[in-house]
Amino acid sequence: MGVKSATEIINNSMTEEDPNKNIQYSEGAAAQKPRWGPEHAGAKELASKYTRGKRLQETVCFFISIVLLVFNFICLVWYFDSSHWHMILLCALLGILTADFASGLVHWGADTWGTVELPIIGSGFIRPFREHHIDPTSITRHDFIETNGDNFAVCIPVMGYCAYQFLFLPREAIPASYNWMMYLFLLCVFVSLTNQCHKWSHTYFGLPWYIKLLQDLHLVLPRRHHRIHHVSPHETYYCITTGWLNYPLELIGFWSTMEVIIEGITGSKPRSDDMAWASKTS
Repeated sequence: MGVKSATEIINNSMTEEDPNKNIQYSEGAAAQKPRWGPEHAGAKELASKYTRGKRLQETVCFFISIVLLVFNFICLVWYFDSSHWHMILLCALLGILTADFASGLVHWGADTWGTVELPIIGSGFIRPFREHHIDPTSITRHDFIETNGDNFAVCIPVMGYCAYQFLFLPREAIPASYNWMMYLFLLCVFVSLTNQCHKWSHTYFGLPWYIKLLQDLHLVLPRRHHRIHHVSPHETYYCITTGWLNYPLELIGFWSTMEVIIEGITGSKPRSDDMAWASKTS
């Protein structure tokens, strides 16, 4: 697959001025059935699968992750050596790049493979990805917990590991692993905020000026940049923290190569479940 023309893709996608115009209708007998948007049959069914149990899991994980992030932040400040301040900048850059790649990998995996019917991960993890393609603006109607709960959850093991190191390593051994733990901490910060950056890229009205500025500077995922992904069949530009890695990965054909390899090994067709939900009419 060649590198896509961003201008061509954007011009054929939803308008930036009005995200509600992404609701497209079929012709003939199905003229009153939207191809995507909040009234799409598949979008309604997928939204109904967000359960109280899932909400509880997201809430608990969010608060555990916040406690661990605050504890690790205090420890990093306590052991901070001002002579190594430049390492924080390096750790931040590496953390952003790692988070951006990880967001792309997870996004690609959930968009491309698996089904909503899979035990545990299907309804809890893959479901929101299927809903998002049919109703891209649904994320703007989710509160902070629903938007970010899963991202905070994946930070718990990493922040738990760092907290254990701070608590049980000999005091004199901590400086040797300080940069590593700083990197892990900043990585978790960027991972936890990834879906918030994603939500902002779909929010066309009411964003604070400083968020718009960060988008314009491409320090968080810009709206216009992310629209490239939302052209069916959603097969490109998966990275959603900053989107910095989207073009390089597209240039080398990373995702398409991975799909060829996986399909060759398993026989599974990429995005077949995604297309099945998009095709629902009742």
